[in-house]
Amino acid sequence: MNLTKLFDMQRVLDQRIMDKHPELKGQDNLEWKVLALQVELGECANEHRGFKKWSNDQEPRTAWKQPSYRGGYIERNLLLEEYVDCLHFILSIGIELGFTDIEIWGSPEKNTTKQFLKCFHQIDSLSFIMSNDWDVTIEVYENLFGTFVELGKTLGFTWEQIEQAYFEKNEINHIRQEQGY
Repeated sequence: MNLTKLFDMQRVLDQRIMDKHPELKGQDNLEWKVLALQVELGECANEHRGFKKWSNDQEPRTAWKQPSYRGGYIERNLLLEEYVDCLHFILSIGIELGFTDIEIWGSPEKNTTKQFLKCFHQIDSLSFIMSNDWDVTIEVYENLFGTFVELGKTLGFTWEQIEQAYFEKNEINHIRQEQGY
């Protein structure tokens, strides 16, 4: 797993966003990025659907057919797309904190709901440290990143799939900046 390229790509996207939104320069952008990560992780869990015990439809949205404006359908893996949206914010948070040379570790759960909860717990730990104006250590960030990588494994994604989806979504995010998203 080579994170250098992902951090580099995220740094370019973050700079582009800063250039398009100069009001963000010179301010603390960590809080809204952490909130965005929480929201995106919730959206990822929603596409997983495994916690929806009240529903007869608990299948992850991994092969979703969307109508194409050219006719026919485009097949999308909505679960992977939401997972990669989270990855964008995790990388951006690492850049904001100055933690890009990191070691990844984690302990995977077989139970996907528990792994999602572990991720939320790690984000909450980061948020708690920030809200008390304490210094965030690299270990806190590495725990978050490692737990998130383990979530990807629990969801059945390979690192190659994750990287490819990140590259594709990064390109879309650049196009969105061009179009005033």
